[in-house]
Amino acid sequence: MITTLVYRDSRLAAHNPPYESLAALRADPGVMLWVDLDQPTDEEGRLVLESLFAFHPLVIEDCLSETRFPQYEVYDDYLYLVMHAIDYSRTERFTTTELDLLLGRKFLVTFHRRPLKPVQATLDRCLKNPANPVRGPDRLVHTLLDYMTEAYKPVLEDFRAEITAIEQAALREPGNLLPRVLAARKGLATFRQLVRPQREIVSELAHGRTGFFRPTLLPYMRDLAEELARFERMVNAWAEQAILAFRVFLNRTDHEANLGIRVLTALTALTLPVLVVGSWFGMNYQHMPEIPGRYSYFVALVLTIVSTVGMLAYLRRKRWF
Repeated sequence: MITTLVYRDSRLAAHNPPYESLAALRADPGVMLWVDLDQPTDEEGRLVLESLFAFHPLVIEDCLSETRFPQYEVYDDYLYLVMHAIDYSRTERFTTTELDLLLGRKFLVTFHRRPLKPVQATLDRCLKNPANPVRGPDRLVHTLLDYMTEAYKPVLEDFRAEITAIEQAALREPGNLLPRVLAARKGLATFRQLVRPQREIVSELAHGRTGFFRPTLLPYMRDLAEELARFERMVNAWAEQAILAFRVFLNRTDHEANLGIRVLTALTALTLPVLVVGSWFGMNYQHMPEIPGRYSYFVALVLTIVSTVGMLAYLRRKRWF
């Protein structure tokens, strides 16, 4: 699907004009175009990218194929930018969709193979407020990147809740915490791999070296770069927290195991007097003077009780029992 916004004198002048008129509008120096290609067919993609704007063949090839990593390239009269937007859901955590942006002095072309909320939100904002001036396509790019950055926040909140749950489980819950820690760190690593290159690209754009962003927009781009850097720092900190929580869990598990071993050792020590007395009186010597005595049984019983109570008192004083 092709969506076109036509701006004249920084004001929205037309929405989805006939395609046949786009060539004339493209040549008009007082007109700015935003053409959005949402899930286009190959024919639609080549019609806009090749016939209308005559982009470089390598750019067209990159748009029509998937690119795993963000990138940007500067050409004579346009900037080619590849970013990745997040579509968040609690069932799949997050999925990424490539967004290709081709920014010129008087045009912006966006290309994506799945519907994207940041793009739709920007379109809705432009259509609901047609009187608001848009003084350049770089402003549209900033708005798109801003919405994309905002889309990261629900993912971060989900990660924050998961790390908090892992920390609580490390202190309270029994069981194997390793799968949860590994899953959390895997998600954090994936998010970091996504955010870091995009932060680097936005930082480059914020320096104004490309020449396609007006000086008035550079502070806003720097703000986006700082926000992405903050996201990256948060993710790094949470990855460390997950490891620390797992170490606490291992220490707690070892402590509980040691407590169990100590209790078993104490029980073994507590039965030692009974074993000693019983073993002594149970010997099969022919002449054993303790056996015939009238009070031998009571002596053995008292000796067993006293020694057992003494062993119990000793273990309690050592806090083993």
